[in-house]
Order: sequence, then C-alpha cells, then structure tokens
Amino acid sequence: MKRNMTRAQRKKFGPLLAAMFLGLCGGAAQAAPDFDPASHENIRQWLDGVARQGLARDEVTRALQHARFRQNVLDAMQGAAERRLSWHEYRDIFVQPRRVQEGVAFIEAHREAFARAEREFGVPPAYIAAIIGVETRYGQHKGDHRVLDSLATLAFHHPSRGDFFQGELAAFLEITLEQDISPQMPKGSYAGAMGYPQFIPTSYQAYAVDFDGDGRRDLWEDPVDAIGSVGNYFAEHGWRRDAPVVTPAEGPATPPDGIDFNATRAPYLEAARLASAGIVPRDGASVDGSVVPLSLELADGRYRYALGHRNFYVITRYNHSHLYAMAVHDLAERIQAALDGDPA
Repeated sequence: MKRNMTRAQRKKFGPLLAAMFLGLCGGAAQAAPDFDPASHENIRQWLDGVARQGLARDEVTRALQHARFRQNVLDAMQGAAERRLSWHEYRDIFVQPRRVQEGVAFIEAHREAFARAEREFGVPPAYIAAIIGVETRYGQHKGDHRVLDSLATLAFHHPSRGDFFQGELAAFLEITLEQDISPQMPKGSYAGAMGYPQFIPTSYQAYAVDFDGDGRRDLWEDPVDAIGSVGNYFAEHGWRRDAPVVTPAEGPATPPDGIDFNATRAPYLEAARLASAGIVPRDGASVDGSVVPLSLELADGRYRYALGHRNFYVITRYNHSHLYAMAVHDLAERIQAALDGDPA
C-alpha cells in the first residue's frame, strides 16, 4: 500500500532525496550531445570546413547541441517507395480522384500566382500543382521530422551519402541563420526536404524565389513562394515551353531485350530504334529524335509503354525516379482534364 511520508520522514530523508535528484539532473545536463564535436573527429573536421565557408562556428556548434540521432531516419532511407514498388502500386498512392480534386482547388485558390508562374517560367499550372500534390498533398503533409535531426543523422551516420548530407546540413543552417529561424523548429521529410515543394536545402538556396514580394523566400508557409519556386526549378533545369512531356506508346506483351528502359537520363534512344523493336507512338502520333523509353508494369502483368521527352527528364531532376516523374505527369493530366471540365 502506498503511504505518504510523515513530517519526520520528510525531515530525515528530504535532503538526501534532493541531493539524489540534483545529481541525476546534473548527470543529464553533462551528458554529451549526440553530435558533440569534442567526441567526433569527423564532426570537428566538418565544422572546420563550414567555418572556412563563412558560417559562424559557435552558432553551428550550438545548433548541433540540439540535434538528435534518429535511427528511424536511416531506416526510412532504406525503404523509399521508389525502390520497392512497381508502377501500378506507386501510381495508386499519388494519382487518386481526391488528389486531383484538391489540385484543382489549389490552382483555383492561387490562380494569379499560377498564371504568373506560367508566363515567367513556361510551366503549366497543372504540372506545378502536381509536384506540390505528390510531395505534400498541397501543403497538408509537409513532414513531421525535425530537419536538424534528419540532416545531422544522415550527415554523420549514413553509410554511403554522408558527404552529400553534410553539405545539406550546412546549407540548412545557413538558411536558418539568414532567415533568423531557430534550427530546431523546421520540420520536413526524413531526408531533410522542406516546405510545400519539399526542397532540400541546397535546392532551397539555388531555386527558391520570393514570388509574392514580401522580402522572404518562405517555402514552409507561403504557397505563392512555393508555386513560383517550383516553376523556377523547372525552368532552370531546361523545361521547354509548350513542348510535350510524354507520348503514349504501344508495344509487345513484355519489354524486349536490348533496350535500356526507364533510365533517368536526358533522352537517349532514337524513336526509330524503338519502332524497330515494336514500340511505337499510340494513335499514329509522330515522334522524331531521342526519347526516354518507358515500360511500366500494370497490376495484371501487362506493360504500359510511353516515350518521355525533354520535359519528362526535367521532372526527374526533381526526383531521380521514373516512377515519380510518371506519377507527376499522370496527376497533372488528370488535374488539367478536370480544369477543362472533362470528368474523365
């Protein structure tokens, strides 16, 4: 049975309990942070490098004191959907009637920004919306991982891409210092991508724009900045105004040998070479020059063929996956059809 201390017991044991409590607290306060430069040579070397680049060493060190190692971030990197799902499984996640309807509503809510982005960057509203729709469902799901934790974990614990994420961590801290944001506050994906369009920090620095003219490039809370930034990203990577993205094709029951399908490179195979293998544009469409040949497995075991053009390749610069680029394309087509009043 639980009993409360008597006054005499409190008087006798109170000082001892207080000393024990203070000792425990003191031990916790003195415990080394997960990313303590004093305990990790690679972190000290990284700090030396970012200091040479102009970041304030003391401020970066203070930020690292608040970073926490996250095993779930490393686990998530191993299980990315692009690596484990077939096309029909991947597509069903992102191309659904509700996401199409929300895309239409998002465009209508920010019609002026989308129209201006198309004028300035040449990218149709449906494709900008589709990127944001696939990434965060139009800002509804921007990620619940602290960016600081994700990037520090990947920077110093990823088995093969640590150097890449060390650069992203430095860029993230530079952004927070420039915008006077506590590095502990922003949340994003397990890979450190941020805001409506899920830009990684170096992309934020290179391609984010202040599209509403308020003096800040805010991709976390400002959808107008996000719309302009996606348009700018595509334009900077070579998007061609009014040019095709994907041409539907037809072909044999199974993909023929000897053709490198689904590579996320600039168009690399002549359409005539594909035609000789039985893969031709659907409905008599004319395609000349090089394309990205795509073969996409359907739920019933058949294959969907398509020919990706330069603009398809540009989408893969956002995420180096043919599945991702095709999901963006399909969602954009559905959104555009809904905007045009086509129920299909």
